[in-house]
Amino acid sequence: MFAERAMQQDQVGNTLLRSLDPSDFMAIAPYLERVSFAVDDNVADAGTSIDTIWFPEAGIAAVLDRTEGDRRLAVGLVGAEGFVGWPLLLGDDRWLHDVVMRAEKGTALRIDADRLLAAIEDHPSLRAALLRFVTVFMTQMGRTIVSSLIHPVERRMARWILLYHDRVSGDEICLTHEEFRLMLGVRRSSVTDALHRLEAEQAVRGLRGRVVVRDRAKLAELAGDTYGPPEREYRRLVLGASQD
Repeated sequence: MFAERAMQQDQVGNTLLRSLDPSDFMAIAPYLERVSFAVDDNVADAGTSIDTIWFPEAGIAAVLDRTEGDRRLAVGLVGAEGFVGWPLLLGDDRWLHDVVMRAEKGTALRIDADRLLAAIEDHPSLRAALLRFVTVFMTQMGRTIVSSLIHPVERRMARWILLYHDRVSGDEICLTHEEFRLMLGVRRSSVTDALHRLEAEQAVRGLRGRVVVRDRAKLAELAGDTYGPPEREYRRLVLGASQD
């Protein structure tokens, strides 16, 4: 990774940072540093110290939980709408999950944890704004849990594709069978079967290591109530829009 100087608020690619009150943004602007990353770059390891907070501008930070046998499963995604390192705001100085960059190369704005803590101490409204995003992310994680418990694989796959589609720059998404296994917790054969069902509905087209979204409305129909509530909460809590 390499770094450059931070930009002004209207020049950053992170929606959460752009939504901040200007005085709150200025409290952290001198300490923000833009870095580039590639797909599969490791941002954090569970159990290690949170030294840096990351605000993605492009690309996706996959939040992964480790299970017995060192297996990792996806519990949530963060793109340009938010940040990773949120346990710090809840009083924990350790990463709770692994965080790995996915989907496409991009950039993120990072800030030292001590700098952010000092800023939110002096600016309570900054803490409140960041915690509103944490609420949204917790809602996304909760929906992941519920969906994993009660929904068929193809519905869960439709949801994850939508989550990726929300956070990438186009309709073609780098998604391998192995990555689907991280999100769905199923065998490769089940991934293949579910993808074929979505293709039969003409919602997506599967390519080698990629998925192309053909009909987003159909994909949302197939996802049903697995998708939507966290996105509405983001618009309400972070962007200040009326709830759908």
